[in-house]
Amino acid sequence: MKQKKDNRAEYSGRQGVKRLPGRERRRESGQTSARSEEKPVKKPGQPGRHVSGKRPEQPGKRAIGKKQVWRGGNMLYPVPAVMVSCARKGERPDIITIAWAGTVCSNPPMVSISIRPQRYSHDIIEETGEFVINLVTEKLARACDWCGVKSGRDTAKFAAEAKAQRDEAAGMKKAPDGTSEMAAPEKLTAGKASCLEAAPIILESPVSLECRVKQKIELGSHDMFLAEVVCVDVDEAFIDSKGRLDLDSAGLIAYSHGTYFGLGKKLGTFGYSVRRREG
Repeated sequence: MKQKKDNRAEYSGRQGVKRLPGRERRRESGQTSARSEEKPVKKPGQPGRHVSGKRPEQPGKRAIGKKQVWRGGNMLYPVPAVMVSCARKGERPDIITIAWAGTVCSNPPMVSISIRPQRYSHDIIEETGEFVINLVTEKLARACDWCGVKSGRDTAKFAAEAKAQRDEAAGMKKAPDGTSEMAAPEKLTAGKASCLEAAPIILESPVSLECRVKQKIELGSHDMFLAEVVCVDVDEAFIDSKGRLDLDSAGLIAYSHGTYFGLGKKLGTFGYSVRRREG
């Protein structure tokens, strides 16, 4: 039976100018590495003809409010870049990098992730009805990207399974300490979930959301999994003396138009625009 390819993360966009350290990779969700033999056409979200028919002004010289009209496309940025872990019982766990994830309800707490049916993890999540959304920090950015461009069909994503896979390969390289050389940029450790049966959490992640699928919606290129967050695993390192979660110190990242970014300076907290100023 012909296997499906799974060598792209669920991303959409192009490279930017400022990025976190790591390999430069163009991201366009669903685009294969091979070039199409057909005549190229404008894709959704790509520049099209200006409504006025005039050539747009050069950057830095544009007038405020002057717009170009492009074809409809996924241009909602920035978005979270997360690592979603899943597994079947008795099989090697997998991690897929996803940028199409979001909050859909607060009571009950529900989230959504969108995955192409061709992806290796799609069938795992569909069959088991569970997955874990693991938040990504700047330290985990390279691992996050790596998990998005490697397929779980032929590549182990977690450290223990990757070591076993390398040990079985002929002519494997050895690290200075004599252990198997890891394929991933950073070692990821699978931890037992608190509420799920098979899907693991990523211990290096500051926050892991354990989710049970409530509904799968077939939308077109992607299937959306609506899921309830049944419990959350929080690293104690980010809980302050008052028991509050301090995610500001975790160094979370965002994904915008093909580029990973560390979160910048704090601009304000919810409601600061109407809050009475001190002094």
